[in-house]
Amino acid sequence: MSGSIKSLKTLVAGAAATAFLSLCAACPTATAAATPAAGSNAPAADCALPGATGWTDEGHDTDYAQFQRPLGTKHVLMLFVDFPDAKASGSTSEYYRELAPAADWMKQDSYGRVQLDITPLNRWIQMPQDSATYGFQRGITFEQHEAYVKQAVAAADPYVDFAQYDMVYIVPAKSASAITFSPTYLYDPATAGVTADGKRLKWAVTFGQDMWRWGFKVADHETSHTFGVPDLYAFTGTDGHPYVRGWDLMGNIAGPAPQHVGWERWKFGWIDDGQVACLPTSGSRTVHLKAVESPGGTKIAVIRTGGTTAYVAESRKAVGADSRACSTGVLIYKVDSSTQTGYGPIQVVNGNPDATPPTGCEALDMAAFHAGQSFTDPDTGVRIDVQGSSALHDDITVTKQ
Repeated sequence: MSGSIKSLKTLVAGAAATAFLSLCAACPTATAAATPAAGSNAPAADCALPGATGWTDEGHDTDYAQFQRPLGTKHVLMLFVDFPDAKASGSTSEYYRELAPAADWMKQDSYGRVQLDITPLNRWIQMPQDSATYGFQRGITFEQHEAYVKQAVAAADPYVDFAQYDMVYIVPAKSASAITFSPTYLYDPATAGVTADGKRLKWAVTFGQDMWRWGFKVADHETSHTFGVPDLYAFTGTDGHPYVRGWDLMGNIAGPAPQHVGWERWKFGWIDDGQVACLPTSGSRTVHLKAVESPGGTKIAVIRTGGTTAYVAESRKAVGADSRACSTGVLIYKVDSSTQTGYGPIQVVNGNPDATPPTGCEALDMAAFHAGQSFTDPDTGVRIDVQGSSALHDDITVTKQ
């Protein structure tokens, strides 16, 4: 289970599922969007929503003084820590092997635009306090979390040059049962923060025992928070996944189709403006969507419905990291960039509410619309018709009255 801790002295920690600078030289080139109907050839920027929560949100523009730019190589130092009341046994290699696949997953998810260069410091670093004293439970404060990061960095400083790294992963011994979950550390520019070797440490993931349940995708989820995206699972209620279920890593981390939705890929810069079909005002256009799991082609159709709201349609297929997808076709979801993390800034529309989910799937995992199906929202005048489908494509017509 994961969450992210907000700076400015407030906590934003989740409750259910499981977050640089050089540009990628081998990034795929942009592909022009499908030709729109007359009068609807709008630039992608007309469908970009503003960030409106002052924190991690689904707004298109990200404050890269606060968050990492999700392009290029990220040099990550992995530290292994134990405690006076929770000593480590054995080598660090098992811990590294558990998390190392996060690099390949992120590379595939980003079309090669992000590489996590993870370097383990292959020794145990003992923390100065007992594990039970750090307050690792839902409700840990920013100050407690920053103190934990600061102590781990200070203990490791004699053995490593922190100036070489963009962020730090801090991995506790299995015996440290009090370190329960895996929040993300995002620095507060108003405080002295954490510094080492002349460099301020802005981003860290502090892993907990949940990594042994969720595996390496904890690292991808938490690293994504350092890129500025929010949690898509619910912070309240009995159903932890009413919004996106298993359609995004920021929702159900163990979901059957966990690659980031196309909207977040556009926010990250993994999808170019030329791969976005935008309908900001009344009109209609037909779009030939290519599956978000595969590079190239038009990736998302966006119908803007308000100052901070839009509907998005994308093609989802059972390939790559989404190979276990419970349904395939056109995924339709509503984005509201004014909605805070944990309260549904993205909400998937279920195109098949009467479907019986197979084993390992839930109702919302069956949401993808098929050829011949359509979605209508009379309140906004939005209509999306699925015209046809092939192995890696879906054809749709989007209309706004």
